[in-house]
Amino acid sequence: MSEHSPGTARRPRVVVAPDKFKGTLTAREVRRHLIEGMLEVCPDLDVVEVPVADGGDGTLDAVIDAGFERVPITATGPLGAPVETSYARRGTTAFVELASIAGLTMLTPDSNSALCASTRGVGEVIAAAVDSGCQLINLGLGGSASTDGGAGMLMALGARVLDRAGNPLPDGGAALLELGSVDLVPVQARLKGSRIVVASDVDSPLLGTTGAVAVFGPQKGVDGTGAVLLESALGRWAALVAQNVGRDHRAEPGAGAAGGVGFAALAALRAELLPGVDVILDLLDFSKTVVDATLVVTGEGRIDEQTSRGKAPAGVARAARAAGVPVIAVSGQSTLETAELREMGFSAAYTLTDQDPFIADHTDRSPQGLRVIGRQIAARYFSPCEPVGERTESILEPRALLLPDDQS
Repeated sequence: MSEHSPGTARRPRVVVAPDKFKGTLTAREVRRHLIEGMLEVCPDLDVVEVPVADGGDGTLDAVIDAGFERVPITATGPLGAPVETSYARRGTTAFVELASIAGLTMLTPDSNSALCASTRGVGEVIAAAVDSGCQLINLGLGGSASTDGGAGMLMALGARVLDRAGNPLPDGGAALLELGSVDLVPVQARLKGSRIVVASDVDSPLLGTTGAVAVFGPQKGVDGTGAVLLESALGRWAALVAQNVGRDHRAEPGAGAAGGVGFAALAALRAELLPGVDVILDLLDFSKTVVDATLVVTGEGRIDEQTSRGKAPAGVARAARAAGVPVIAVSGQSTLETAELREMGFSAAYTLTDQDPFIADHTDRSPQGLRVIGRQIAARYFSPCEPVGERTESILEPRALLLPDDQS
């Protein structure tokens, strides 16, 4: 923490670090509207923007906003067509976002596309980052179009994956039913000297009622018959991979992430699986950013029981409270009770639906609602906007969660 002589004044410093409001506003837009509102009330407020995400779609942009270089690349999309994508690089550290290469939005409407969707392009981008000299590869998982257990990714990295007749296996999860043999030695040779860190907010195993197919198959259009097929295919894949590496990773938390890419990363890439937001906050040196803050503002489109399971706001709250800084949650809507929000580490919570109950049906009102919330935060915590000196202790004192009459 910066040193100040007794009586020395400094401006209140607010760290604004929300995730996107999915389907409504990007994280950058959320930050901008909140900050505009705060500065209307307190023009001299010292505001620090921090792009955060949890490893899924939007994480690549957050990392680039934080100063990483965007490296454009053409890769194989989930259905075989080339896609123009990119990875992020800073020195010998790279960030690869699966959703920008083989994302859910790239599926076609027919139900069969999910059965043949592949993660081959993900492996191609990892290979390109390694070839460019990157030694630490951070792989963000989330929003996957594929349920191929990461087989496509490994094939692009050199794995020999053959069918029962000894021929190269086609791409896609369904093809794994005909899997005959797996050789992962070339992958480990290809990545020698590299460290792989997986950023994900999913703790599902590969198989079963909480696995990749059961939980995430429906959002990809996988029907009952397709689900049975993919579950059997992933089971065969897991068994032969385990035979090859000498350990079975199918039941480990996170193995079911991104249609089983988590499993492939654990088994073949020897990856570390970490909460996505923790990986991003570490890349951004968030602990250093927050140390002198007066207040942290975070949030996402919907705060619910899933938020505490690795979502960005929970990670930001955890880091802020560790530094002794109160943190406020801002969301489109929240389903949590006051006690649950407090347990997560929030000192206050604001929602757009408190401002306008109909805002969910009129998302064009979200920017205005966020600016209103920004004004409310500044008025409650910093008005009159005076430098932090003798008042530091009282400003940093954790506040009770806001009641409806506090949000007028």
